[in-house]
Amino acid sequence: PVLRLLEAQLQDQRREHEEEMEALRNQVDLMQEELEKQQQAFLQSLQLSPEAQVELGLQQEITRLTNENLDLKELLEKLEKNEKKLKKQLKIYMKKVQDFEASQTAVPVERRRQERNMQVAVQRKEKDFQGMLEYYKEDEPLLIRNLIT
Repeated sequence: PVLRLLEAQLQDQRREHEEEMEALRNQVDLMQEELEKQQQAFLQSLQLSPEAQVELGLQQEITRLTNENLDLKELLEKLEKNEKKLKKQLKIYMKKVQDFEASQTAVPVERRRQERNMQVAVQRKEKDFQGMLEYYKEDEPLLIRNLIT
């Protein structure tokens, strides 16, 4: 059983490792493709006049900033949506707390005291029956006889 467990764990680790390796290979492939695109764009930009290179650089920077802005807007929308959801939950919980507090003030003070006393009494009864019994060795036959009867 232990050997099978170890074999199963080893197979799980091997499978996880292979999945990680495949994900990393895919990531490397994507990075290589991106690098090739950037190299081609760079080589093309070197063939351009200095003014055209500056214009191309500005266009690329504008594109990058536009994409970054879109990502930030998307993140902002998600955060605002989450904020609304959390505010709704807060309102619900606040209402529950207010209802609970209102129900507590509606219960008469004397009744709450009785409930506390009842709880204390129950706790004392439970304590009376918990623990070990201490007795002298010579009282053992008497104790056993009393337990049986």
